[in-house]
Amino acid sequence: MKFVIAPDSFKGCMTAKQAAEAMRTGLRRVFPDAEYVMVPMADGGEGTVQSLVDATGGTLHQARVLDPLQRETVAEYGLLGSAADADADADDSATGPTAVIEMAAASGIQFVNDDTKNPLVTTTYGTGQLIRAALDDGARTIILGVGGSATNDGGAGMAEALGVRFLDADGNPIPRGGGFLDRLDRIDASGIDPRIAQTRILIASDVTNPLVGPKGASAVFGPQKGATPDMVAQLDANLTHYAAIIKRDLGIDVAHTPGAGGAGGLGAGLLAFTKSTMRSGVEIVSQTVRLADRAADADYCLTGEGGIDFQTQYGKTPMGVAQAVRRGNPNIGVIALAGYVGEGIDQLYDLGIDAVFGIVPAAVSLERALADGPANLERTAENVGRLIALPR
Repeated sequence: MKFVIAPDSFKGCMTAKQAAEAMRTGLRRVFPDAEYVMVPMADGGEGTVQSLVDATGGTLHQARVLDPLQRETVAEYGLLGSAADADADADDSATGPTAVIEMAAASGIQFVNDDTKNPLVTTTYGTGQLIRAALDDGARTIILGVGGSATNDGGAGMAEALGVRFLDADGNPIPRGGGFLDRLDRIDASGIDPRIAQTRILIASDVTNPLVGPKGASAVFGPQKGATPDMVAQLDANLTHYAAIIKRDLGIDVAHTPGAGGAGGLGAGLLAFTKSTMRSGVEIVSQTVRLADRAADADYCLTGEGGIDFQTQYGKTPMGVAQAVRRGNPNIGVIALAGYVGEGIDQLYDLGIDAVFGIVPAAVSLERALADGPANLERTAENVGRLIALPR
């Protein structure tokens, strides 16, 4: 018997690696001699760095960067190990190790509170510093997760950290933050770090919003970052101006590109100033950890995350895992475990997931459910194993 164990993290409870270990512990009580292939997973959001480092035998690194309010902080990023395969479809110029970065580590919403959040002034400069740190480590492929931002600057701060100059009509640098992009008169990209031209960036995002307009970065995501209705209008107008200058000076149209509005327009900045490709986060992770290959001769795959419902089919980890393992092994059984099981899971059964099990045994407080999560996951995995072991 061979099991592939590929869960996402259970937020606030277990990392993906810890969840995988709990599942294996439970299954081993039934199948002590089985082969277990451990593949911690993520979908490009929180936990992606840790999951990919764990899954590939990589290493965590730290860099001093500026947070969204330009205060000095320390942020982590990862360099992946030999088990990674992010270069599978790269050209010859993208050589060297693969780095993985979560933009939220430097520019995330956790750095601000109700009193300090202000998308007019927050900046992605620290994310650019993380990219530069990865370049210093020799990385020429970078996986960049773009969720959880506190910013709305179109990625201008990120680009500035890499050497791009954003100048006003007098030739002076404009202040950082989305509220000042209306002052932009000219972009000077001549000083961008030359290593960027030899670096491929994979943008891990499931956001399809354009940069501007009623479904753009400011209108859809601005309010959760502290934008009032007047600020939303100002930010959208500023990003429209910013996109026009990018088109004029760089010949790249990012205003209405699907996904350009991700992370307050960081997607647009990456597409404009770097060699970037935007793809589903779980698809990038699955390829990087060679999930399909590792499941090619497996009997069962166990996956899961904190909550599973009808939305799981839209780019969430369990669905991405199911699709990846079935690509080369259509007969593999895929079983998902979750702390919370919501409405519409029947929609998942025709899309590659064979069964869904909740792990919480009774009505308990959230605090208790989180504390008991590893034990509950072990027990549920054991019960799944006993069901599999029933004579047919």
